Amino acid sequence: MTGLSDWKQAAYQGPCPPIGRHRYFHKLYALDTTLPPKALTKAELEAAMKGHILAQAELMGTYQKGDP
Repeated sequence: MTGLSDWKQAAYQGPCPPIGRHRYFHKLYALDTTLPPKALTKAELEAAMKGHILAQAELMGTYQKGDP
């Protein structure tokens, strides 16, 4: 499932930070239900998942644009 990005598109677009190092958080959820097939906003997605999360994980990565 793909949600709506900051660009209001139902597609992943990689990081595009200003100059410098930035942190990005990726979250993975195991659910006991199937979510609607349409693209949801973050608030809609969190509401749809409420009460259905069996397990979750989070990965934090960094990205630096420009010279180190």
